[in-house]
Amino acid sequence: MKIHIIGGPGSGKTYLAEKLSKELGIQHYDLDDIFWNNAESYGNKRDASERDELLADILKQEDWIIEGVYYDWCGKCFDDADKIYLLSVPRYKYRHRIIRRFIRRKLGLEQGKKETFKSLLQLLKWADKFEQKNLVEIRKILERYQQKVV
Repeated sequence: MKIHIIGGPGSGKTYLAEKLSKELGIQHYDLDDIFWNNAESYGNKRDASERDELLADILKQEDWIIEGVYYDWCGKCFDDADKIYLLSVPRYKYRHRIIRRFIRRKLGLEQGKKETFKSLLQLLKWADKFEQKNLVEIRKILERYQQKVV
């Protein structure tokens, strides 16, 4: 089974990927780990050819679950996926989840990339833009995969 989960920050991608991974016994991959060059923090993008090679290695596997916000360099993910989950939640919900995750990471209750208050504010702003602009583009792209979209 090949599953692609896409949605904005705080939409529940990682939660769904982890749940499906446990239920189905399939490895899941976060596209942030491929896109960013440093697993500890954001800001340093991986070279596109290296990123594409890492993604190609994942897509060669018999089963996978991929989750992330990315779509412009993930066409093969959509092509190869058996199921595509598009997640979208109300603004109050994704903002609450982003802030809660930030606090939990600061308190050491949750692991993740290092974030600052400034990066939190930037992420909240970017999440709003994603919902207003990127999600519209993603829905257009997914029209041709309608039979796969859950």
